[in-house]
Amino acid sequence: MAAPKTAIPSLEALPDFVEVALGPSEWVPVEQARIDAFAAATDDYQWIHCDVDRASRESPWKSTIAHGYLTLSLIPGLLEEILSLDGWSTAVNSGIDKLRFQAPVPSGSRVRLHAQIEKARRMPGGGVRVTFGLRMEAEGESKPALTADVHYVYLP
Repeated sequence: MAAPKTAIPSLEALPDFVEVALGPSEWVPVEQARIDAFAAATDDYQWIHCDVDRASRESPWKSTIAHGYLTLSLIPGLLEEILSLDGWSTAVNSGIDKLRFQAPVPSGSRVRLHAQIEKARRMPGGGVRVTFGLRMEAEGESKPALTADVHYVYLP
């Protein structure tokens, strides 16, 4: 079950939400069709992602697994699901630190996002640079699928 969306009323209020837990999001299925579509979009057809028969025989997980970057690419949509922020017109992803893919996401499994605002720094002109500490959980796994510090700049 997803947590209620955290509502932040303005850019000015962002620093008041540092260290506030966000999420978790709803569970999102990662099916083979999504993995194949990601492979087509990125030209990454490695067998561990796309060859179901070979993966069932040779993979340590006995299944295909999602690309790490596919799991990473789910973050913006899931972050929007758990956070409502008013007072901005443009948001820019300005970087990622400490990105780690810690556990595979087997085809057919589900993931969800947990987040926390680690830092919020006001910028000239009214913008705010925010660092989110993120953890993508794969259902049934003891380790997170990924962890990262993601930086966004929100402009009024």
